[in-house]
Amino acid sequence: MTQGRVNPSQTLEAQGITGLGDVYYNLIEPDLIQKALCRNEGELGRGGTLLVSTGKFTGRSPNDKHVVKTPSVEPHIWWENNRAMSPKGFDRLYDDMIAHMAGRDYFVQDLYGGADPAHRLDVRVVTELAWHSLFIRHMLRRPDRDELDEFVPEFTIINSPSFKADPKRHDCQSDTVIAMNFDRKLILIGGT
Repeated sequence: MTQGRVNPSQTLEAQGITGLGDVYYNLIEPDLIQKALCRNEGELGRGGTLLVSTGKFTGRSPNDKHVVKTPSVEPHIWWENNRAMSPKGFDRLYDDMIAHMAGRDYFVQDLYGGADPAHRLDVRVVTELAWHSLFIRHMLRRPDRDELDEFVPEFTIINSPSFKADPKRHDCQSDTVIAMNFDRKLILIGGT
């Protein structure tokens, strides 16, 4: 079942991501808090604040961040400070993560990275947890509700914390992975 407001030509299915459970598009804060509470992702604190546990990582995981090394990006990345991932490793990671997502509910936020329309990036963030969707709504800029009908994501971020990467299969360092593929305009986050 699909709920919420989305450009009908830009659903996850249109992006080739099929077989999911319920997909919630662009839910607003009260709805996301309600979903988080119903799914036991957190509890209400004083004044109605949603309280959650962030898990084992409370900040960055720099050793688990990878950039897919392709000819188009290779000269533009500081490789001494960024871990490379092969395109094949990324493709296997994507396929395995999408398979892992089958039957699970996901939350989608279509947002702007940046305020100036001439320079902003239209970003789609797909999250397994309602509170992650709530968090990203406060990190990036929200389009007006009527802008969602025409929203076309330039970059997609998929966050599936229950997915555990296989370092050998996915060309990464651990079961936690953040993989950026600039050619595909896709970021995959798993295990965190």
